Amino acid sequence: MAYEELKQMIQDSSRIVFFGGAGVSTESGIPDFRGVDGLYRMKYDVPPETMLSHTYFERYPEKFFRFYRDKMLVTDVQPNAAHRALARLEREGKLIAVVTQNIDGLHQAAGSEKVFELHGSIHRNYCLSCGKRYTASDIQAIGSVVPRCACGGIIRPDVVLYEEGLDQPTLEGAVRAIRSADLMIVAGTSLTVYPAAGLVTYFHGKHLVLINRDATPMDDSCDLVIRDPVGKVLRETVGEG
Repeated sequence: MAYEELKQMIQDSSRIVFFGGAGVSTESGIPDFRGVDGLYRMKYDVPPETMLSHTYFERYPEKFFRFYRDKMLVTDVQPNAAHRALARLEREGKLIAVVTQNIDGLHQAAGSEKVFELHGSIHRNYCLSCGKRYTASDIQAIGSVVPRCACGGIIRPDVVLYEEGLDQPTLEGAVRAIRSADLMIVAGTSLTVYPAAGLVTYFHGKHLVLINRDATPMDDSCDLVIRDPVGKVLRETVGEG
């Protein structure tokens, strides 16, 4: 059985890296992007990919923030079984890093400490003029659609928009972790968003495992593929305590 095989792989490994996408947080109530009910399948006058671009942010900050506040700035959610299981593996000294495409901060909320957030986080925000830092709660508390600092500058979320490059230190840290791993678990991602998806190619360890609802371009390269929800798989193979 696939679950028993994964459980054995985890037991036999000492340097595990988990690489996750939007499908890791769906069980917490955060919609993914490309699923049946995903963000990119909803009907908008302007495509979400455009509204989440650097150009759109600069040209139409009010429209950008209306969409961002409505769809991206989600704080009333809790970590699910997947997040808790990964935090447990880290406490046990088996998981060396979480590499995530998500911006929700749920891995840290569950207790994970070594997290590489490739696309940034809604929980970090900064003034474009003076650099002052703000939390997600600070942004939600600001009455105006476009959040502004006391200095008058626009406060933007520390998230990677379309047309922007990934943070280089974060990217390099993720690559180092992946290169040193003996087991890599890829979960909840279509592996179609680059450059993040390309990080899997840096893995040269013993076992590559994929947990995802749909087929991906990497299926044939994996030692084990499981189609069940990520939380269910990790809860039954790792536990949550």
